[in-house]
Amino acid sequence: MNALGRHVALVGFMGAGKTRLARDVATRVGRECVDADRAIEGRTQLSVSQFFAQRGELEFRVMEASMVREALRSDTPAVIALGGGAVKTPEVRDALRRHALTVLVDVDVETAWERVKRSDRPLAQNEQQFRKLFDERQPLYREVADVVVKSGDADGAVLAAAGVHHEIGSLERLGELAPGDQVALVADAHVLGIHGARAQEALGARLATVHEVPAGEEAKRLQVAERLWDELTLDRGGSVVALGGGSTTDLAGYVAASYLRGVAWVAVPTTLVGQIDAAIGGKTAIDIRGGKNLVGAFHWPARTVIDPALLETLPERERRQGLAELVKTQLLAGAELDARGAAAYKAGLCLQDPHDTGVRRFLNLGHTFAHALEAAADFELTHGDAVALGLLAALRLSGRDTGPVESALAPQPVAVDRERAWAALLRDKKRSGGDINLVLLGADGPLVEARPEAEVRAALATLIA
Repeated sequence: MNALGRHVALVGFMGAGKTRLARDVATRVGRECVDADRAIEGRTQLSVSQFFAQRGELEFRVMEASMVREALRSDTPAVIALGGGAVKTPEVRDALRRHALTVLVDVDVETAWERVKRSDRPLAQNEQQFRKLFDERQPLYREVADVVVKSGDADGAVLAAAGVHHEIGSLERLGELAPGDQVALVADAHVLGIHGARAQEALGARLATVHEVPAGEEAKRLQVAERLWDELTLDRGGSVVALGGGSTTDLAGYVAASYLRGVAWVAVPTTLVGQIDAAIGGKTAIDIRGGKNLVGAFHWPARTVIDPALLETLPERERRQGLAELVKTQLLAGAELDARGAAAYKAGLCLQDPHDTGVRRFLNLGHTFAHALEAAADFELTHGDAVALGLLAALRLSGRDTGPVESALAPQPVAVDRERAWAALLRDKKRSGGDINLVLLGADGPLVEARPEAEVRAALATLIA
């Protein structure tokens, strides 16, 4: 479940911090922020406390329900912060179920009381009554909530909006997190040997078939996709579960997008690259001889299940591949991020731009060069090493210091055919006349800018031994 085409509604008790969180989440996913209490104050020219004093709680609830339902019925998805008591109204609860991904902003009663006890909130003037009200409303919050995040957890709310379940031990919960009456599990032999038994046990009786695919980029071949199409026995109510790295999720997501004209799928990334980048946002693809990811589809996962514990078995070489994507995301965000923060950053851009026509293109920083080098190396160059080199080129063209990339990743030029790399680069990105569009870093952050072919070709040459 995700918030594509739907509102994100924040519910929870007073003092949970819904208003501040809604503003943060709205900024990160590129949506309008609607605060129900502030909207009522704007319409009536009365504060909430004045409204309670002059008209009473009953009339407030009637107006609140009307305005919340009006906001939820809007065709333009927004982030909506509801007042603490809005869920008391059955019509509001019904509207939430139909029109929103509902996020419970969880707070303990002691913290909530400390935050509001000196305010003019009409229902926060007596601690005993406050605590009683807190207990009374918890079942209603749990009833409407699709997901629960802690107070102040903007990363968690953004991830939830993108359908990402991020939790240690979540592989064991795969059975409840994966939709479908039947499930097909796709993984390579190595991953099946390490995690396959637990995944199969979690899926239980709904597991219909298990499909082994090659490891790494070899999985993203047309003949592998064709074999999966032939082997699948799912009906339209089934789902594909992709357990593995970015190549596995790319392949399985594309197969799911095209099988029976589209069935649901779940990404369960087992690599750092997958957990911060490849498995988030619904871009699926396979490779052809002309280049990387040139055949694919936008098919958002029904859920992305990220279990950080799966990285404990990750070899250092694979961890390095993910580090390149983490460094890229930190450059884009202009901030230090951990893996969860990087996943949330990508999720926010993808929710703003599901089909990669606007700000989502920023995530291709360095990738125009990286994909060209990978193709010229017959995909024997690892993605992380290629991205590290691509970031060097992007930073040089941006007039930025390459030190952060060099110190973190120490990229070295690769021995590939220059003409083949250039041909692959020209296919990877569209030209504008004699220029090539690249993601670069400007003074105010990332941007897409056209640069002359000669300049781009010279930058590519610096990456080739």
